[in-house]
Amino acid sequence: MNDDVRNIVLGVIATAVSGGFGWFSRTYLWRRALRRKQAFFGLPTGSDCLFVVNRQMGGTDSSLHRSDAFALLEISALIKDCGANVQIVTHDESRQGFGERAEFCVGGPVSNVRTAAHLMSMLPGVRVDLTSARGPERGSISVGGEAYLWDKGLVEHVLLARLTNGQGARPVFLLSGQTANSNQAAARYLARHHQRLARTYGADSFCLLLKVVNSDAYGPDVTELVADVTAPARTPAAAAA
Repeated sequence: MNDDVRNIVLGVIATAVSGGFGWFSRTYLWRRALRRKQAFFGLPTGSDCLFVVNRQMGGTDSSLHRSDAFALLEISALIKDCGANVQIVTHDESRQGFGERAEFCVGGPVSNVRTAAHLMSMLPGVRVDLTSARGPERGSISVGGEAYLWDKGLVEHVLLARLTNGQGARPVFLLSGQTANSNQAAARYLARHHQRLARTYGADSFCLLLKVVNSDAYGPDVTELVADVTAPARTPAAAAA
């Protein structure tokens, strides 16, 4: 074998080794990212999860607001990426505890009775104004001594929480907004920032307050983090006072 042939053979071998190493590295990183995503959402491959939908305020019991349907699509993509299966149920048909399988619960306590139950049992420091009469306090979210008001079309708030009831339990993701648009904004925020949230909180519970800015112009696209309200939200209001 002359030098030219040997150089060609060595080049082919080097290219194959380099390509194989690159493929292995990409596969390893992809699998590691997938495992982290599955751990954060509580969705191992082949597992089942629950998606609890609310009803449209002012609509029939079976109606679903368009923005809430879009929130379902945002979260369904995450579930599909994890290789899990989803069961969709309405809020008044879900008669089960939590922790055995992951759950995504969408809608405020006015339109979703399961949200109301989760707030009462796991976020007792949160108070939501449930009155139907028009007024500045309508739909306000109070936590940590602050009241976050709803200014229609300009400012909307939503709670995004990851809640667990013990080690090894599957999480409940709660998206409790003042409007359907803010529910979709929380779903989009979760889809875009789940990696950062996983790095920050790991397997721990958290509760974030988000603000949707100028929804009449921007829809659910412009969303800001107002505060991490985990501590006051998990402290009963009477004890906090």
